[in-house]
Amino acid sequence: MVTSVPRLVIAAPSSGSGKTTVATGLMAALTARGLAVSPHKVGPDYIDPGYHALATGRVGRNLDAYLCGPELVGPLFAHGARGCDIAVVEGVMGLYDGAAGEGELASTAHVAKLLRAPVVLVVDASSQSRSVAALVHGFVSWDPQVRVGGVILNKVASDRHEALLREALDSVGVPVMGVVRRGAQVETPSRHLGLVPVAERGSLAVAAVDAMAAQVAAGCDLSALVALARSAGSPAGAAWDAAEVVPPPPPRPFPSLGAAPPDRRSALDGPRPQSPDGLVVAVAGGAAFTFSYAEHSELLAAAGAEVVVFDPLRDEELPEGTAGLVIGGGFPEVYACELSANEPLRKAVAELAASGAPVAAECAGLLYLCRELDGMPMCGVLDASARMSQRLTLGYRDAVAVSDSVLAGAGTRMRGHEFHRTVVEPGAGAAPAWGVRVPERRVEGFVQRGVHASYLHTHWASEPGVARRFVERCRTS
Repeated sequence: MVTSVPRLVIAAPSSGSGKTTVATGLMAALTARGLAVSPHKVGPDYIDPGYHALATGRVGRNLDAYLCGPELVGPLFAHGARGCDIAVVEGVMGLYDGAAGEGELASTAHVAKLLRAPVVLVVDASSQSRSVAALVHGFVSWDPQVRVGGVILNKVASDRHEALLREALDSVGVPVMGVVRRGAQVETPSRHLGLVPVAERGSLAVAAVDAMAAQVAAGCDLSALVALARSAGSPAGAAWDAAEVVPPPPPRPFPSLGAAPPDRRSALDGPRPQSPDGLVVAVAGGAAFTFSYAEHSELLAAAGAEVVVFDPLRDEELPEGTAGLVIGGGFPEVYACELSANEPLRKAVAELAASGAPVAAECAGLLYLCRELDGMPMCGVLDASARMSQRLTLGYRDAVAVSDSVLAGAGTRMRGHEFHRTVVEPGAGAAPAWGVRVPERRVEGFVQRGVHASYLHTHWASEPGVARRFVERCRTS
């Protein structure tokens, strides 16, 4: 159980205010001080946790009250923060923005309340002076249960500008805990689905995180931020029992699915948990498949599997003894040429699927199993083709399993998230994977023999039976 880990939430009035820079920089700066920092991200995003992992040397984890339910936010936090000195939680969108049409559900404010954690508001102060006080006052007073304990001013133009902002904020009663100047913004390149993942940037990602750490260390009061984190309240009601959700982790964290640059890998690598009966579940990683929640591998290991990460861009064979395959999300569209060129691995994946072995594929994994992606041959497991699209598909989904599969029995209800600019035709097979109920009714995905392939990203901690069912099918297939 974890009930006393100091913690704080880095939030903002809106997206683009600089909370990722501040949160990642703070994680790295506190780590450089010798603290064991537990990194967390509100919402379903996979990319920011990669930067958090680079900053702290620990696996970045998500806290999503929609995907997992509010009741699991505390236990999942406790699981990730076990043994740490402090936890930093990066928010999502604006402080009070949650799942569409669901009120506060899954918002940063909601998670902060569930964790009883103080909030630091990162404000883009460009093009304003005294108005910043009205902005901060509104966010502070909107929900009395959300404790905004400090403000960090971003994109401040000059000493004079800083003085005006501080004077205005004196009347609000919220301390300014940091100032980041306008000209010192760190370049974090983006493309069609957000930031470019750490695994694709190599040493440039290391340099960016180092620059974020330097900015925060120079412009923020780290001692005041740590003191604020230590003022976090105790859990409401019963203590958070992480073991009820995810069994205790192995002695060291699982390796990142997207390979970290060599000088940062040692903190993420560790001895691979061995399966008592030698059952291997291969998990796709590398630059093309960076989207996976850390708890998935941990749940597979807890169910008795030996989890082995491989890189479809480089490895021409599946790991020795592979009994099941998990292919998560990522950017196969960016690497379609290289994935297609690795014909030996494509053939190995197709043969594994044809044998009836369990294969679970989400989003990027779905594309990889198609006949082709943007005209380039893929694994050909599914009689479907995939292509890039101008249309962004984004949002939470309320779904129910339509067909019995290696992941769930028909009728199992799960919540998921879609985030892609691709189209698969047809969108569903003869035996669809999911019936989506929100935002519109439709079926999608494919279930055939041991294959479950879908656009829907799910968090297996919300239904731990998923991992147990998958491993058991690996044993019996």
